[in-house]
Parts: sequence; structure tokens; C-alpha cells
Amino acid sequence: MGHECIDASKEFKFGEDVKSGVTEIVLVRHGETTWNAAGRIQGQIESDLNEVGLKQAVAIAERLGKEERPVAVYSSDLKRAKDTALMIAEACFCPEVTEVPDLKERHVGSLQGLYWKEGAEKEPEAYSAFFSSQNDLEIPGGGESFDQLCERSMNALEQIAKKHKGERVIVVTHGGVLRAIYLMITKASSAGKLLNASVNVVHFHEEKWIIDSWSDVSHLSSVGFLQRGFDGDSKP
Repeated sequence: MGHECIDASKEFKFGEDVKSGVTEIVLVRHGETTWNAAGRIQGQIESDLNEVGLKQAVAIAERLGKEERPVAVYSSDLKRAKDTALMIAEACFCPEVTEVPDLKERHVGSLQGLYWKEGAEKEPEAYSAFFSSQNDLEIPGGGESFDQLCERSMNALEQIAKKHKGERVIVVTHGGVLRAIYLMITKASSAGKLLNASVNVVHFHEEKWIIDSWSDVSHLSSVGFLQRGFDGDSKP
């Protein structure tokens, strides 16, 4: 797979160059959940959108509904992402949401269900593995390594990109997946905070990934968002 990152502003603008085979993917992190607000580790456990998260989903749906219409909406198969995606699809006049299991959040082993503040004490090995710089280290308790997360996330995204050359699509996923995608494309040392219901736009063209914009939450000014976001690069 090609993961080269180049300056998008000097290359093309999506609206002008769709015929050149550029895929535009709008990556969205799901709305805030009850567990997000409580500082609890979700991983692949289900957690519902809370009141703020539902408002965020409405706000992002309204925003994307006013932009260029996507040809498809894809989502992780976890409920918090699917519920966000369904609201977006309705606003964008897309008849369905296509579930992609490989876009689900990282399985974080025995950390799942714990609060971040208790992870180091209750599951020290898993906690250490999660924050380790050793990317091939699997998290104890059935968790994935960061390399495994990157491979499945990028493979899923590339399949979508190749299917929709010259088109715009929306993909609703999770903080850990967005972090993996950002780090794979940019080769940066940190992805920073990944905020709920944020808009993150990437382009795929001639086997190259390009980040057009990242972590845009301008549409959430009236409903708010968790400032701490998902920050897998630093310990809480």
C-alpha cells in the first residue's frame, strides 16, 4: 500500500479534479458516548451515544448534508459509529450505511471496560503494552498490536478508496482507527487529540494518501465536545 503524504494544496482540489481518479474520503469519529464522558475504555465494547453525542451527530449530519453529496456512507459495525453514520446518511440522502467490521475500534484486551485512571494499577501489563513504542506488541487479554490495527484499518480504507475513484464518500469510525490512519499517512510521532464528531478529510490518488484537513470541529461550536478527545499518544 502507498502511504506517502504530500502537500495537498499544491496538487489538486477535489471539486475540480474528480475525473483524475481522486477519491475523497471524509473520515468522521463517532459522537460522544457515555463511556467517553466517564473516561472509561471502550475498545470493542458497545457504548451508546449520550445526549451530547446525539447533538454532535445532528450537527455533523447538518454540516455534511450541505456539502457535496457523497456517493456512499461507510461505518464501523459498532453501534456508536453506526448510529452516527445513520444520521449522516439521512442528511446526505444516502439510502443505506455499509458496515465494514475492519473499521471498528482497536481491541485493547483486558483494558476494555476499565477507567483510564485505574488501568495502570489493575492491568499493568496491558496498560504498558497499549502505550508501548513497540508496535508489534499485542495487548494481553486478546488485544491487538498497533501494527495489526494499522494493517486492517488501512486495508479497509484502501479498498473503499479504490472502489470510489473520482468520488466522495463518508467513513464513520473511531479514535484509535483515526490515529492509526494519521500516523500511517504522515509518519509523524503523534496524532494529537482526535475529537468526537470531528471531520477529517483524506484523498487517495495514484496509490498515494494525502491529508487535506484534520480534526475540524467548527460545526460543534454550539453543542461542544470533550477537549481531551482520544489521545493514544500520551498517558492520562
